[in-house]
Amino acid sequence: MQEHVSRADFYRLQPELVQGLKSTQEAVEASGIEPGLIHLIFLRASQLNGCAFCQRMHSEEARGDGERQARLDVLPAWRESPGFSERERAALAWTEALTLLAESEIEQALRDQVRASFSLEEQLSLTSLVVIINSWNRIVLSCGFRPDIGEG
Repeated sequence: MQEHVSRADFYRLQPELVQGLKSTQEAVEASGIEPGLIHLIFLRASQLNGCAFCQRMHSEEARGDGERQARLDVLPAWRESPGFSERERAALAWTEALTLLAESEIEQALRDQVRASFSLEEQLSLTSLVVIINSWNRIVLSCGFRPDIGEG
């Protein structure tokens, strides 16, 4: 594979894949999970995967939708930070467990925590959101997309 594949190349060469991922994401986003929580899920998975392009994009989108920078600053330490709701904590724990699935099995206590905060439909949507962002992270990382952060 080339050292770097541009977004334009990827979108031009794989339009069905791009459209499929976008359509799936749009369907899940329309299922009722609040947009602010989707931003946290996407950003946390992107942090875990080391995807700078997606971290930049999702933090910018989150701020654009009203997320406070202070919460974004402490997102990697959400367990120690008091500013996250029980629902957000369940979603973030689920995001981490699914993103790092190869490292350990999903504990029953986590399943119970997710069930306590999300309806069955929302649980499926939550899982799908994590799958989608992990897919995008892997595409972005393998293609070498780079974030535009300006010059230092």
